[in-house]
Amino acid sequence: MTSGRPLTYSAISSYSRVEILNLIQREPQRTVADVVGATDLHPNTVREHLQRLIEDGYVVAETEHRTTRGRPRVLYSAADGEATFSAVQERKVKDAAQRGDLMRRVLPGAPPVLETDALHQVDALVEDLIDAGFDPIIDETNLTVELTPCAQAEAQAAHREVLCAVHLGLMQSVLNQAGGPLAIDGMRTSCDPRDCVIQLMLAARA
Repeated sequence: MTSGRPLTYSAISSYSRVEILNLIQREPQRTVADVVGATDLHPNTVREHLQRLIEDGYVVAETEHRTTRGRPRVLYSAADGEATFSAVQERKVKDAAQRGDLMRRVLPGAPPVLETDALHQVDALVEDLIDAGFDPIIDETNLTVELTPCAQAEAQAAHREVLCAVHLGLMQSVLNQAGGPLAIDGMRTSCDPRDCVIQLMLAARA
C-alpha cells in the first residue's frame, strides 16, 4: 500500500529532533530552556527543530497560563492523539482515510480483513511511515508492520533504544488520532538494528 505522493525530507530524519521528541514524549510541557539544558543544543537550533516538529504534526505548543507577573512561557508537548491533539496530524489522518477509501473502491481485490475504522488507522499509519522515510509492509491478518530495513536504526545504532521509543510513540499517536481498535502491542526484538517488525493488537484483545 503506497500513497502515490513524492517523498519529502522527514522531520525525524534528524537525530537531534528525535532526541527532542524523546524528551517531550517522556515529559510533556517542556520549555525551550528545558530542551536546551537536556541536549546542549543552541536555543535558536532548538526553536527551529521544534517548529519543524510542529509543522509535521508531531508536537504542539501552548502558552502557559500565569497567575503572577511575568511573560508566559511557551510549553511544548508531543501530540499523542489522546490528551494532546495536533490540527496538522488530524488533517493528515482524514486525508489518508479518504485516499485509502478511494484506492479500495477503484482497485479490485479481496475484501478487507479489517473493519473500516481499523482500515483508516492503517491508512494513516502507512502514510505517516512513508513520510518518515520508511517503506512499510502491512500484514492485516497477522497485524504486523514490517519496517525492515530501518535505515535510521542502522545509521544511529548507538541510539537504537531512543529511536525505537520515539518511533513507537509516533505510531501510537497516529493510531490514536485516527480512532479505532488498533494499538501498538510492541516491537519484535532482533540483534540486527535494521530488522524491525511492529506488532499491532485489537484493543478488545488487550
